[in-house]
Amino acid sequence: MIELPIVDDFRQVLPTHECSYLLGREAQFDYRVIYEMTSEQYDHLLSRGWRRHGLHIFRPVCAKCCECRSIRVPVESFRPSKSQRRTMKKNAHIECVVRPPSITKQHIDLFNRYHADMSLRRSWREHSTDAQEYYESFLCGRYEFEREFLYFDEDKLVAVGIVDITESSASSVYFFHDPEYRANALGVFSMVTELAYLQQASVEHHYLGYWIEACGSMTYKNRYRPHELLVEYVGDDETPVWRLAEGR
Repeated sequence: MIELPIVDDFRQVLPTHECSYLLGREAQFDYRVIYEMTSEQYDHLLSRGWRRHGLHIFRPVCAKCCECRSIRVPVESFRPSKSQRRTMKKNAHIECVVRPPSITKQHIDLFNRYHADMSLRRSWREHSTDAQEYYESFLCGRYEFEREFLYFDEDKLVAVGIVDITESSASSVYFFHDPEYRANALGVFSMVTELAYLQQASVEHHYLGYWIEACGSMTYKNRYRPHELLVEYVGDDETPVWRLAEGR
């Protein structure tokens, strides 16, 4: 049984701002701060399109746009495509370690090199982090479900995936990798690795965040099939409707 109500330490609809994903659009988010919540409460929010970043729980409420579609993969039904299987074979030498999140100098250096590379290649806004900001983004809060997937090439950390995992749901929070391994398609490798891990754990759904068809950085998410899209964002006391996306 869901433990409700979910108690917000803070909640506010933020002012509109320039959209990070679609040029010329404005974005607006319903924004909550929840310092402590159970896995059941988190499952409840995930199924209604909420995302987590640190203590911050959010989802879009844009008045003039509905391009952000919440997407999830029914874990048991997932089968990697031929291309995804080739990527797994190419990275067979990469070892994955799953554990509670941590901070090391390797984490910080890898995060900053990844963002510097994406600023050059994808025109991302320049951004670097330090230990305090990394902690606030990925480790703070009382959440029993936080995990990190660490990817090693021998003793070298080449990628980090932050993933929330409950008994029935998982949510891909963030992923970054060594730019020198870009040709290895570590993003694909990590997602298929996560899904294989979740299949072993009998997790029902893996939430991939928001799929945006017109955004190159977000459109890749429909390559993991089958997948479902949330019909609309509903309140905590309303029932969400997810529909299988056909032909995508």
